[in-house]
Amino acid sequence: MSFAVFADGSANLPQELLDGIDLLPCEYTVDGEPVTYKGDLQNFDGHAFYEGLRNGQVVKTSLLNTQLFLTFFAPVLEKGRDVIYVSMSSAISGTYNAAVIAARELMEQFPDRFVHIVDSKGCGFGNGLLAIHAAELSKKGYDAREAARIVDEQVPHACQYFTVDDLNYLKKTGRVSGATAAIGTVLNIKPILFGDSTGHIISCSKTRGRKKAIKALIDKYKEKRMDLPDQRIYISHGDCLEEARVLEKMVKEVTPEVKITLCEHEPFSGAHVGPGMLALFFLGKER
Repeated sequence: MSFAVFADGSANLPQELLDGIDLLPCEYTVDGEPVTYKGDLQNFDGHAFYEGLRNGQVVKTSLLNTQLFLTFFAPVLEKGRDVIYVSMSSAISGTYNAAVIAARELMEQFPDRFVHIVDSKGCGFGNGLLAIHAAELSKKGYDAREAARIVDEQVPHACQYFTVDDLNYLKKTGRVSGATAAIGTVLNIKPILFGDSTGHIISCSKTRGRKKAIKALIDKYKEKRMDLPDQRIYISHGDCLEEARVLEKMVKEVTPEVKITLCEHEPFSGAHVGPGMLALFFLGKER
């Protein structure tokens, strides 16, 4: 590994995809009780977490602070290695800015070293897939500056489309208005959401009913996908495994040979989209 690659628990990476990636912990509270999520997705009880949300548990998340980055990055730099950290979108969290402050401070302290913060403009596998690519470049011996340029150029192609089962979780985070959430619930409206070029989560279409929402995700995949020899598809879900498998099957019908990773959606951003969230991530022509 020519340089160190960092992500955090929001990257949604299962153990088998963590080769060459160090994860930083995320902090949140459940009904006021603190929880440290270290990204150990294999030990995350998704059903219990999302069932708790269904039953009214209140989950609040905190940004990763500058001191955390200083603590984790400094020992790597002291050993003579550079660092690339793939952050969740700057448009949805102050984590990116906290990491940038740490990077500036560390490069003053270690003038011969390089620290780069990638603004993924996404979350979940939206930053996870970019971290995977950064680790692959490190294994191939790329210089950190060249790798940073390549990963930054991939950001506009990191497509992330998802739907939610309950608009009220998005209402709590200000993504939709209370009136929109109420009308959507009554009329069974399911929005198709995505991370746009600025990293904000916006609606690109609306459907009535869950089946049509899943089909709309596939339609976006057909429209945006690129035929890459090493294309990998990522699907995450908020405790709706059967529907995730339906989505997986539909992806296979479009591209039979493509590799697919399917897993629970991590808790850090999962608290903001709620149970029933179903998401599709891939490299595409554009967002």
